Amino acid sequence: MTTLTDIVIEDPRWEDAGLDELAEDAAANVLNYLGFSVDGYEIAVLGCDDPRIADLNAEFRGKPTATNVLSWPSHDLASAQDGDTPNAPPPPDPMMGESLGDIAIAFDTCAREAEDAGKAMSDHVTHLVVHGVLHLLGYDHVRDRDATLMEGLETRILGKMGIADPYSR
Repeated sequence: MTTLTDIVIEDPRWEDAGLDELAEDAAANVLNYLGFSVDGYEIAVLGCDDPRIADLNAEFRGKPTATNVLSWPSHDLASAQDGDTPNAPPPPDPMMGESLGDIAIAFDTCAREAEDAGKAMSDHVTHLVVHGVLHLLGYDHVRDRDATLMEGLETRILGKMGIADPYSR
C-alpha cells in the first residue's frame, strides 16, 4: 500500500500522539469521500510546536501568533463562485505522483484546544487534518457559502470516521 502522507516530526510529542496514523487516515478519508483516488497523491505534514507554527504564520500570513493548523496548496483549485465546489486536482502522474500541498500542525495549540473543548486529542487532530486537506483541495471558509460548504464536508467526513460534529455547541 502506498502512503498518502509524508510526515515530518519536529516535536517528538507528535510521535506519542500518533500523528502519522491520524494524518494518513484523515487524508485518505477526505480523498475517498470526495471521490478521488488515494493512489499517486502526496501530502506533506509537519508536526511542530507553537513557536515553529508562529514563525510560519508570520512568514506566510503576516500573523506572528501560533495557530492550530496551516496549509499550503500546490494548486489553486478554489471556485470563483461563493459556495461552489472547487476544481478537481490534476490526476497524479503515474511515475512521479502529484503533491496536493503541505500542512503544518502545532502540538501545543491542538492539545490546549482539545482540552478546552473536552475532546480527545486524536479526534481534534483528525479534524484539523481533515480541515487542512480540504484547504489543499480548494475549500475555504472566508466567504459565507464557502464556509458552509467546507464545514458541512468536515462534519460528514468526520461522522463517517465516528467523530462528533466539531461545530456543534
